[in-house]
Amino acid sequence: MNLFASLNQFSKNRISWLLLLLFVVFFEGAALFFQHVMMLSPCVMCIYERVAMLGVGGAALFGLIAPNNPLVRWLGLAAWGASAYKGLALSLQHVDYQFNPSPFATCDLFVTFPDWAPLNQWAPWMFEAYGDCSKIVWQFMTLSMPQWLVIIFAGNLVALAFIVIAQFFKSK
Repeated sequence: MNLFASLNQFSKNRISWLLLLLFVVFFEGAALFFQHVMMLSPCVMCIYERVAMLGVGGAALFGLIAPNNPLVRWLGLAAWGASAYKGLALSLQHVDYQFNPSPFATCDLFVTFPDWAPLNQWAPWMFEAYGDCSKIVWQFMTLSMPQWLVIIFAGNLVALAFIVIAQFFKSK
């Protein structure tokens, strides 16, 4: 399987982890553009999805340290998978809030972070929520923002699956 051997080699290269990091920077930049330029208020779920995306970025930074080291690479892949999975779960829940609104199933009014990491106090410009989770405030090609995030996080998991499978093939 030439594709998997190539992916194995690619995952051991810093450029692969840098591309993942640039992907995160692009989407986080887009989120901040929507918030601060287009004046779209982020909701609690938006903020949690943003944190999940930052988790993917953290995984990319970790993988950048030493992609040739199997332990570092596997820990980076695991963190990428955990963050992308959490982001997908949050996005699916957010889509449910938007398309099946219910007074009994709503998102929180305020973001809740652990006491040891009150992100909304450290960087309120990025982590403070003041929007409504059930409102669709933006669409592109008939999909709402959380629907796009479902695609983005699912795409991350598909890419990750290929790269994880490739780890069991010999490099070129």
